[in-house]
Amino acid sequence: MKPIWIVDDDQSIRFVLEKALLREDLPTRSFTNPREVLAALAAATELDAPQVLVSDIRMPGGSGLDLLEAVKKKLPGLPVIIMTAFSDLDSAVSAFQGGAFEYLPKPFDLHKAVELIRRAVEESQREEVAEERMADAPEMLGQAPAMQDVFRAIGRLSQSMVTVMITGESGSGKELVARALHKHSPRANGPFIAINTAAIPKDLLESELFGHERGAFTGAQTLRRGRFEQADGGTLFLDEIGDMPFDLQTRLLRVLSDGHFYRVGGHNAVKANVRVIAATHQDLEQRVKEGSFREDLFHRLNVIRLRLPALRERREDVFMLTRHFLQQSACQLGVEPKRISEAALRQLSQFDFPGNVRQLENICHWLTVMAPAQVIEPKDLPPEVQGAAPAVAQVEKAVPQSAQRTQPMTAAGLETATAAAVGATSGSGEAPGQPWEAGLQAEAMALLVAGGGDVWDVLTRRFESRLIQAALASSHGRRIEAAHKLGIGRNTITRKIQELNLE
Repeated sequence: MKPIWIVDDDQSIRFVLEKALLREDLPTRSFTNPREVLAALAAATELDAPQVLVSDIRMPGGSGLDLLEAVKKKLPGLPVIIMTAFSDLDSAVSAFQGGAFEYLPKPFDLHKAVELIRRAVEESQREEVAEERMADAPEMLGQAPAMQDVFRAIGRLSQSMVTVMITGESGSGKELVARALHKHSPRANGPFIAINTAAIPKDLLESELFGHERGAFTGAQTLRRGRFEQADGGTLFLDEIGDMPFDLQTRLLRVLSDGHFYRVGGHNAVKANVRVIAATHQDLEQRVKEGSFREDLFHRLNVIRLRLPALRERREDVFMLTRHFLQQSACQLGVEPKRISEAALRQLSQFDFPGNVRQLENICHWLTVMAPAQVIEPKDLPPEVQGAAPAVAQVEKAVPQSAQRTQPMTAAGLETATAAAVGATSGSGEAPGQPWEAGLQAEAMALLVAGGGDVWDVLTRRFESRLIQAALASSHGRRIEAAHKLGIGRNTITRKIQELNLE
């Protein structure tokens, strides 16, 4: 294991920390000032580089905050703990802005100091695993013949500057393909700028694309560069191009035709050295027939068309994608990756995935948070996979009639609420009337016997998740009403929803 580096001009502090960490089988290396640390860091190999850096603030020959800044430039993922006397507390708190992991006020409790350093070690190891996984993970996954055709097309287009139109259902990965086309093109060193034309109001979209001059309209305090200028020398990805307003289509056609445009309120033409990649889930030919999309713009964009298959057309890729997303979600949440049984994988692969790969990714994130065991079984899959209709019926039965409203929930909220109701009605399979506390005790005992060191956190998160989801189901997604029913504040339920990834 890599050593813990300790930096302090006080020999007694170094001695006490060294002995305490060695008792915990944590190797150490000590320094008296920041200059020694920077010299050692310059000469360090990957094996003897620090796992964690613990540094005082005030030392002869340099400041701990300056050392933090220098170390973060070289090792941005390294956890740094700043030790400080009470009088330096303001400085230590400001160290968080420089990326400190935590601060340790002096005089400190030795047990708490070791516990804090051990947390930093775990964080460091998670970062290393995350970096390895990100490095090993390919940019796109797919073994299905339809995806192999897409990969071949990306390869053929790698040295081309031609305009590409990507079609496919929402969530099928159109932006990933656009990024791959950019990454493997001669413009790879230039910027990749993406904009969803359907997500920006019509009156703001022109300024977003082309920028504006100072004073062009009320609120235009300064000159603003639009996406075309930001993408100069690189690639501009126009997502959901089928939703672009008709009058803006004319301006876009002009840029594609002669490479020039005018900022809003401007009188001087700006040159655009940009490769355009467009994407849509709509039938543009039909939009042209209806007169809502310019035919000349359609032909200008449709030089090369690349169709992405829906996930239901490449079911053999569900297995690979599921395992990849489970690893990715565990990495993001800092937990052990969950495994999925063959039976659960088979059931997943039979689902039609109207939201495509994005929906599968969201399901894997949900499973990482909500599945009760490390191995995911078919019964742990979310309601939409197991069959939405029965689950919705269970929600209606679980919510008292007086709490039901005519206003519908959002789709995401309904899925979450359904999960809560299914958990509330089916639970752990106990017979009606049997206390749920017995199931909780059995689950806790199983985790304790397995030797888990974070049983409290695991069960508390699961309990709070189900409690909040049940409250949201009974209030049809209204957070303030749910908080009132639970007897907690609005800020508390908002914070808990964020902490528990229940958005």
